[in-house]
Amino acid sequence: MSKAKIDAFYAREGSFKEGINRLRALALQTELKEELKWGAPVYTLGGKNVFGITAFKSHFGIWFFNGCYLKDSENVLENAQEGKTKAMRHWKFIAANEIIADKVLAYMTEAIENQKKGLSHKPRKKQKMEVPPELQQVLKKDIELHKAFYKFTPYKQGEFCEYIQTAKQLKTKQNRLEKIIPMIREGIGINDKYRKT
Repeated sequence: MSKAKIDAFYAREGSFKEGINRLRALALQTELKEELKWGAPVYTLGGKNVFGITAFKSHFGIWFFNGCYLKDSENVLENAQEGKTKAMRHWKFIAANEIIADKVLAYMTEAIENQKKGLSHKPRKKQKMEVPPELQQVLKKDIELHKAFYKFTPYKQGEFCEYIQTAKQLKTKQNRLEKIIPMIREGIGINDKYRKT
């Protein structure tokens, strides 16, 4: 990615221009490589994302890709997307004068050291779908139903299974099972009516 595009990002006029340029000056004191990803500067080590700098309508800041491993001694980090991300943390600012250089640089340095140690969040693999016993019994007894069930994508099979598994009472499980059997025979997924064709 050309340096010109990164320079253009920082040169853009906006209410947080001074703030993001102060953050950039600190980032450039580190050993990280400056790149442009997703339209914003990202600082990498050996091809791995360490942190990025960006500006939004009401704030600007640094997002740390594996921020969950930072000590956060200043208690400034927030989960980047309100609980959707496991590892990413964001340090928000609303004014350039909020940036205390040595503290910000300490967070950046710790993030780099964590990356060197290999501290990075690995998403857990999805557990293999388990067909609930109630549905298993019906599928074993009815070969045509069994064939019809396994014609669905694994995702849609999982939706049927979850529908049965989330029922708390045995009677509810039975009622749900009775509801889905004709749907399986007809090749209709449990949530097909909500999907656009």
